[in-house]
Amino acid sequence: MQAILAEPRGFCAGVVRAIDIVERALELYGPPVYVLHEIVHNPHVVDGLRARGAIFVETVDEIPPGARAIFSAHGVADSVVAAAAERGLRSIDATCPLVTRVHGRAQRYANQDYDVVIVGHVGHPEVEGTRGSVNGRVHVVGEPQEVAGLVVKDPARVAYVTQTTLSLDDTREVIDALKDRFPAARGPDTDDICYATQNRQNAVKALLADIDVLLVVGARNSSNSNRLREVGTRAGKPAWLVNDASELDPTWFKPESRVGITAGASTPQRLVDEVLERLRSLGLDAVHTQVADAEEAIFRLPPELARPGRGRLPADLR
Repeated sequence: MQAILAEPRGFCAGVVRAIDIVERALELYGPPVYVLHEIVHNPHVVDGLRARGAIFVETVDEIPPGARAIFSAHGVADSVVAAAAERGLRSIDATCPLVTRVHGRAQRYANQDYDVVIVGHVGHPEVEGTRGSVNGRVHVVGEPQEVAGLVVKDPARVAYVTQTTLSLDDTREVIDALKDRFPAARGPDTDDICYATQNRQNAVKALLADIDVLLVVGARNSSNSNRLREVGTRAGKPAWLVNDASELDPTWFKPESRVGITAGASTPQRLVDEVLERLRSLGLDAVHTQVADAEEAIFRLPPELARPGRGRLPADLR
């Protein structure tokens, strides 16, 4: 059995920054530090931070007045920021800079009296945060057929932004439907797509001709991990999303299988290492890496948490 590792895979710069923000806040201020929603979509990462003193909550009301609060990498609505201020929370924003850019773009469209369409999944934290950051007319569309039901003020003034964790392939059909119905629709095309989302999908596509089965290591509620699995299934390959090595099923593999392995942008490398160890017990005897796109992005910490050099994530969170 052979394994081919997709590169890039796993943590992106936004996830590293978000985790490091929680670590740095605990280091500077001591526990507890409250985090609104999961800082990133991976239970292993969340559990590791919880063990260090982070307390994860779903609403601002659960945070004691005056406490330190961190907003997740997916971003939050303006109403959440206002509610945190009303409670006197000392807030730290861990929103991914790429998501912050989408918020700003959407508001600029709204300021010009456009109806703003968010191409993404209703209920996803990033989409809800973007929707709640726009002061104006805003809609969410996840499927091409939903475009026909849009009711806008002026068909000539429609603009769109996209959920960053969706790739070009994921958004193309909806954007095409928007442009068909609203020929004057404005949008960034590719600019909103997270480089990490696109690069990880490109890396999987580069593997497809050489593998028999695809393993995606990632959480069930991770949008980009689910999309990686779909890249494999669309190509006709058996593709499985596993949270960790314990979920591997030996019946997925044959002695001569060529196994492609990738990981979502919120997945620590140690989970991939554990999957490889489990595969070795099933007959894996060779591991190769196939590099698609190099990634060198680094996102700075907020000024109040800044420290020299790159973030130093603990080994069990990497």
